Amino acid sequence: MTTHPNEKRSRFDPEPMPRRDFLGLAAIGSMLAAFGLSMLGMLKLPKAAVSASPAKKFNVSLPDTLPEGEAFIPPGRNVAVFRDKEGVFAISTVCTHLGCIVKTSANGFDCPCHGSGFTRDGTVRKGPAPTPLPWLKVSMNGGTLTVDEDTKVKSGTKV
Repeated sequence: MTTHPNEKRSRFDPEPMPRRDFLGLAAIGSMLAAFGLSMLGMLKLPKAAVSASPAKKFNVSLPDTLPEGEAFIPPGRNVAVFRDKEGVFAISTVCTHLGCIVKTSANGFDCPCHGSGFTRDGTVRKGPAPTPLPWLKVSMNGGTLTVDEDTKVKSGTKV
């Protein structure tokens, strides 16, 4: 309802809100909304946003059908486990050049990133990898094999 300058306003009509008052209330509302959202964000802080990585020590059971000298790579692990006449051993499948995951091949292992080649015992067959694939500690606990990815052992160490 608009009033003409000559018309008298009723005392029951609400006062019009000046633009400055409206902008001040909008600024206060924005500040309160930002504060509320930041508080919601801070409530998430006590919970870690990082997912847990798998344990570096894990049990593995080799399939009975695994041929002697053939690599068995446990699902979700960067380790190849072998069984031969002398025992069981494990080799890391992380390339010593730049950390790519090597793939098994007819000649042993090949790095898909930069072409390094390794024999079945981890020895460098062709570069650019500077060192052989590390052998990992394997222990036998009552018929169960335990591989420790954090503990490197001398090449040729078998259980």
